[in-house]
This record gives sequence, structure tokens and C-alpha cells, in this order.
Amino acid sequence: MPRFRFLTCDVFTSVAFGGNQLAVFPDARGIPEERLLAVTREFNYSETTFVYPAADARHTRQVRIFTPGGEVPFAGHPTVGTAHALAATGEIPLTGDRTAIVLEEKVGPVPVTIRAEKGTPVFAQLSVAKLPEVVGAPPSRDELARVLGLEVDDLRGGDWSPQVMSCGLPFLFVPLHDRAAVSRARIRMDAWEATLGGAPVGEIMVFAPGGERAGTDYRARMFAPGLSVPEDPATGSACAALGGYLAAHDARRDGTLRWVVEQGFEMGRPSMLEVEADVTGGAVIGVRVGGDTVLVAEGTMAIS
Repeated sequence: MPRFRFLTCDVFTSVAFGGNQLAVFPDARGIPEERLLAVTREFNYSETTFVYPAADARHTRQVRIFTPGGEVPFAGHPTVGTAHALAATGEIPLTGDRTAIVLEEKVGPVPVTIRAEKGTPVFAQLSVAKLPEVVGAPPSRDELARVLGLEVDDLRGGDWSPQVMSCGLPFLFVPLHDRAAVSRARIRMDAWEATLGGAPVGEIMVFAPGGERAGTDYRARMFAPGLSVPEDPATGSACAALGGYLAAHDARRDGTLRWVVEQGFEMGRPSMLEVEADVTGGAVIGVRVGGDTVLVAEGTMAIS
């Protein structure tokens, strides 16, 4: 039976057993198409990536991203973690302190910059293939409060009302008043199914100002029961779209805006995500999300 090499890593953390877990198959050629989802469910991480030669010679690799619920066009921690893992194992040669690569994903070509120290990758940062955009109308604050097991007064309103945004994968953003409300949030599945079970977007990120660690701007949590991910420890694709939301609410109209988002603390998997948005005249013209990655394990899996 053919065996295929895989790596596991923790993404958006500088220490093992934190961050968001990821399984990477650095050469997925030969894995039957019908087995990709089964392999993903075997790991049962929020995502697993399968790497192939690039279709376009100008690009570095093609990457397919699967959650236990199915394939997705774009995701942040798989992009950052896959880039780091390929560089750390020599699959992608480093070209110095900064190595620029392009990963082909369903959303389109995703540029990634890998930073290295003394020949070892330490940080990877993706640039979104699609700029943040509003893609739908959210449910009411009353409905969202029921879904999240919160009081309506826990949710912000006015200029900071809930909104649906996407950088290739849509999320419903729900600003809360404080970190305590973020920690209290729980998905009530009966309310979620009634309100969002059949909706185009069922993935919810709650966030509030402040953080547990010094230098943090926002505390966040992301729930995706529709993708078979009850809670995600670190969500780069959501933080990319969150950058668009935050930029729209920022008084600064030009320059590069930066935020540090902490996620996964309630799950015991602390994650730190660095978000940047380039703004000109109040319009977002670029978004980047980056963080550290730690390789954890290596092995092979028999797949036929």
C-alpha cells in the first residue's frame, strides 16, 4: 500500500502545543481524490493541506485546503503553516532573510513572505488574493445573542454592528463590548441551526478590544459548526477580513494599520496573529496576516 509523508505543525505560536494544529502532505501526488476528505477527518484538525506542483511555472506550489467538513478556497493558518513547513524541511529553498513565494489556492494566487534567521524560517506572512468586502447582511443582534448564548447588551451596535465580510472565505463578525463577553460566548446549536444553519455564512468570529498578553489589540474567537469545526484556535482568513472591518472603523485614512489579535486562549491553545492593512484615502488596498509556526511531528500514512 502506498505511503505518503506528512508533517504536523502548530501555527500562530512560537511554542509547541499552542496555536492551531495543521497537517501538511508536502507531495500529495498519488493520493486518490476520494481519500482527501477521509485523510483530513483522520487527523481531525481544523484543516489539512495537500501540496502539488504549481500549475503556473511562475508560482511555487499548488495547495488544496480541507476542513473535516470539506474543501475550502482559502484559509490563513494552512497557508502560513504550509509555507513554513515546506521551507523548514527544504522543500522550498530559502533565498535569504526574506523568501517570497506564491501558493496557488482555489481563491487564486496567494503571495507569502517567509522570514528567516540564520537559515531557519521563523515567521510567515500571507497577502490576501482578494481584498476584504462586505458580502451579505447579518442576522439581528437579538438573534445573534441567542446563537452565542449572550445578552443583547453584550453585543456592540451602531457603527460597530455585526457585519459579514470575506477575503475569499466569508465570516460573520460580531463585535462585543469586552473580553469577558468573548470568553462567555458559546454556540447554542439549536439557535445556530434555526438562524444560520441554512444561511450562506454560518462561521462566526466574536471579538473585543484588549487582550491577555501585552501588545494585543483584540481578543477573538471563531466558531464554524457548519464546517465541522466547533471552535478554531487561530483563523488567519477571518483575521484578514477582520482587518478590512477594523480599517473601515479606524480614523486613520492613509498608511499601514497594524493590529495584534489573540485567539484560542479559551481552548488552551494560545495563538497570536499579526494583521496589517494598507489604506489609501480610507480604501483598503492590501491586507496581510502573519505569525510564527512550530513543526511538531513527521510521519507517513498508508493511503490507497
